Amino acid sequence: MADEEFIEDECSSESKVVEIGGVEYFEHFRFVADKGQELLRVDKFLVARLQKSSRNRVQQAAEAGCILVNGKAVKSNYRVKPLDVVQVVMDRPRYEFEVVAQDIPLDIVYEDRYVLVVNKPAGLVVHPGHGNYDGTLVNALAWHFRDTPDYDVNDPRLGLVHRIDKDTSGLLVVAKTPDAKTDLGRQFFNKTTKREYVAVVWGQPDPSSGTIATNLARNPKDRLQITTFPLDGPEGKRAVTHYDTIEPLAHISVVKCVLETGRTHQIRVHMKSIGHPLFNDSRYGGDKILRGVRSSTYQAFINNCFELCPRQALHARTLGFRHPETGEEMFFTAPVPPDMSALIERWRTYSQGLSK
Repeated sequence: MADEEFIEDECSSESKVVEIGGVEYFEHFRFVADKGQELLRVDKFLVARLQKSSRNRVQQAAEAGCILVNGKAVKSNYRVKPLDVVQVVMDRPRYEFEVVAQDIPLDIVYEDRYVLVVNKPAGLVVHPGHGNYDGTLVNALAWHFRDTPDYDVNDPRLGLVHRIDKDTSGLLVVAKTPDAKTDLGRQFFNKTTKREYVAVVWGQPDPSSGTIATNLARNPKDRLQITTFPLDGPEGKRAVTHYDTIEPLAHISVVKCVLETGRTHQIRVHMKSIGHPLFNDSRYGGDKILRGVRSSTYQAFINNCFELCPRQALHARTLGFRHPETGEEMFFTAPVPPDMSALIERWRTYSQGLSK
């Protein structure tokens, strides 16, 4: 199962978030057994209450650790007792509809019988959810695997092991077998994967490299935002980002960010917290002029830059993991996409002009 603790996600779902052992999952269903409930296998208990769900599907969910009773994962032969709280949780938001296969182009970097590595473009939502019922990466995967009988896009034991935001580009790994997903999920949980991002941020960080460590949680004043909290406080969950300036360019910088954890919006929030929001990140204030003179010429230049890269300038450039079947160390790189490359080149030209 994917490890939600190590996922950076643009979550648009209304699913309740459940924490289990420090890891977050999305609650799909919740039932409380009656006081007079007779002992009954949990798979039979759920099949009687879930429409369009077969006993086999419920058993698959139990094998994937997605069936909880009183907050603990159980197998399908667990016998439900009076007043037991039974939950069905997933590593993804609840789909409003069955996932439909859609012919959406995929940039596949690598594929074998066990894993698939894809380079997601900016603008593509990863999972269907509230407001995004189709046109997602999962719909594209359903099309790609349409002739693969062993791959069911609705099976929680298969699929994406981690996620990135809609407007972030870059590498993601997909598990094609239950064992592969379990193994890869464990690697993300144990922080043995290697993930490196490239970002364009406002200003020039001082020091030019460092580590940002805070707790992160939903902003109580704006539920669409994440915000920082003290690392030793009760709010939020621990998040650690290591950054290093690659190239300072006048009023912006190209930085490398390495994730130790992978909370929702982690890089975006952490860079903002030290005064350097991602360029053109509308959710966290990066879509305004934050550095430089406010002349009409400069305003026109910035507007042109916003048009060149009309999203937060963030790209998941590298991904490394141990192959779940062979144990081979694998490492993949996706080049910075054209919109960010054009943005960086435009700032290089501007910076060179200032130095003349």
